Amino acid sequence: MNRVGRVVNAVVHAAWHGIDRAGEIVPGTRAAEAFGTFGAGSSIGFPPATLLNTGSIHVGEDTLIGRQVTLSVGYGPGDTNIPARALVIGDRCVLGARTSITAHSSIELGDAVWCGQGVFVTDASHGYQDPTRPIGEQLGPHQPVRIGSGSWIGHAAVILPGAQIGRNVVVAAGAVVRGEVPDHSVVAGNPARVVRHLEPGVGWVGTGGDVRPVLDAL
Repeated sequence: MNRVGRVVNAVVHAAWHGIDRAGEIVPGTRAAEAFGTFGAGSSIGFPPATLLNTGSIHVGEDTLIGRQVTLSVGYGPGDTNIPARALVIGDRCVLGARTSITAHSSIELGDAVWCGQGVFVTDASHGYQDPTRPIGEQLGPHQPVRIGSGSWIGHAAVILPGAQIGRNVVVAAGAVVRGEVPDHSVVAGNPARVVRHLEPGVGWVGTGGDVRPVLDAL
């Protein structure tokens, strides 16, 4: 690349970095003040994908939310039929780029929940039983979703309505989770199943009976 090209490239990248910084949503910005609560030390990267009805969204402290993330409550702008705390994200959480969380009734992430990129979480889906109507018009029931503190949700995992995920759970990349997941377990697959769990005094026991040791924090 010639000298002019190098200079232009540097200018473009510097400008883009400046836009990233200027567009970031942090405490004290108008965008953050539109949320139900937006904790100290938290941020949403620029640009977000969709931020809908943010007055019902609560973000804890020191939470990092990546670019192109969707945080959505209700069925459209100004929807009045939504709870005041429809989407609650705890302290010290990390939501990877392109994660999408769509709440209609209640989705709650505990503290220190980390999500990879492209994770999808929803508390509502569609019915299909009426063959005379398009599927998209057959709205399903709202079923609250909970993800316990300390859990890790792998890349491109899907958390379906009604999922109740315990504390310190690993959800493998690409897993599709419905129903209850116990504390201190590893789930994988579609539908997700427990493939390893913590057995006190023994270790992390796999479905084949193999055991991995418990590692103490340094």
